[in-house]
Amino acid sequence: MTVALMWEARAAAGRGEELLAWARAQRLDGEPLRRETFRAPQDRVLVITWWDADFDADLPELPEPEGGLTTRAVHRWRFEPVPDES
Repeated sequence: MTVALMWEARAAAGRGEELLAWARAQRLDGEPLRRETFRAPQDRVLVITWWDADFDADLPELPEPEGGLTTRAVHRWRFEPVPDES
């Protein structure tokens, strides 16, 4: 099965590029099938990783940034694929 982990954070004022660089530099304990990084207005950064694992597997995730880099706690969600309806 494949599980996708989503990590989303909003940077403190004026620190969007710093948060993006921080997220891109983070290494995980293990290699996901795929990893993508996105940015959005209001200095938001999103990282999605895909893993070959069960939904409730213990998987490495990006940590909380330190040093006032974000305006709030990181949001995290897990998703599982849904088959296409024919």
